[in-house]
Amino acid sequence: MDTEHIQLAHGGGGQLTAELIEHVILPALSGVEAEASDVQQAGRLTDAASLDLAGGSVAFTTDSYVVKPLEFPGGNIGKLAVCGTINDLAVAGAVPKALSFALVLQEGLEMELLRRVLASAGRAAEKAGATVVTGDTKVVERDALDGIVINTAGVGEILPQAKLGFDRIADGDRIVLSGPLGEHGMAVMSMRQGLNFSAELESDCAAIHGLSCSLIERLGSAVKFMRDPTRGGLAATLVELSVGTGRDIEIVESAIPVNRTALAAAEMLGLDLLTVANEGKLVAVIDAEAADEAVAILANQEIASRAAVVGTVGQVRQPDAPALVEMVTRVGGRRVVQMPYGQQLPRIC
Repeated sequence: MDTEHIQLAHGGGGQLTAELIEHVILPALSGVEAEASDVQQAGRLTDAASLDLAGGSVAFTTDSYVVKPLEFPGGNIGKLAVCGTINDLAVAGAVPKALSFALVLQEGLEMELLRRVLASAGRAAEKAGATVVTGDTKVVERDALDGIVINTAGVGEILPQAKLGFDRIADGDRIVLSGPLGEHGMAVMSMRQGLNFSAELESDCAAIHGLSCSLIERLGSAVKFMRDPTRGGLAATLVELSVGTGRDIEIVESAIPVNRTALAAAEMLGLDLLTVANEGKLVAVIDAEAADEAVAILANQEIASRAAVVGTVGQVRQPDAPALVEMVTRVGGRRVVQMPYGQQLPRIC
């Protein structure tokens, strides 16, 4: 593989993305040379920075969004950008407050399509209680872009009860998942590929701050870590968690909620739902004694009605024995869950 030029796979949220961040981006922007120990540090990167200001702690995040097609069942790039930014704040234990919204538009873009995208973004922000406070617009030549690229930033107030971090995770903690996997990725891919199913398949694109805030407000320090499994799916999230903590993780296939239509689409395309992007799901590490209550809290909200405990955190591995994520399969076997190498589904989020 060409290692001297950027590939599409570098944007997939898998191993190549981690290597790009570790060896190219972090050394340049942090002013330090990359070392072998940076592998674990890169695995500890979170979706939002925590900043201590005079008035309290805030979370700050930024993201860019590309998706093809621009509109898909369950949403469009505008809703995706707003919800994705809010979700990065949510898993940092923050209540979203303010967003930026910058557009790069292709010459010749239909004005009516732009209006739909903006209206959808506006509705999503209003529903979440966040305000778009600043933005920017650029237009490029027809052959320089495929429609629309959106860049966002978000600021949120971190809840005082939030005590999140890799260092708080312990033996026996439970992995809680808020619902079925892969609905966003498979809805987009099915539309691209022209696949039709008897049951409608829609993206799960939604803001999850209601889920995260409910957990923190009700359970406090029993909530130890949260992430939204976007690029790279649940597989990437769990491997990052394992690398960041040095702990084994075990998940149980039969416990993972499944959308049968999304599963059928994945199987038709030869994909593993564990690695497919989600845009409205929450993964949380919860103290074992509070795990069942966490599931009940999540299940009270429509977007998490199928929440479940899907796994357990194990012990810290010795330095010469890298931590593993393993899945107990439906037939009783064991399968190692690996970080996706590159990008199975380009232009997905």
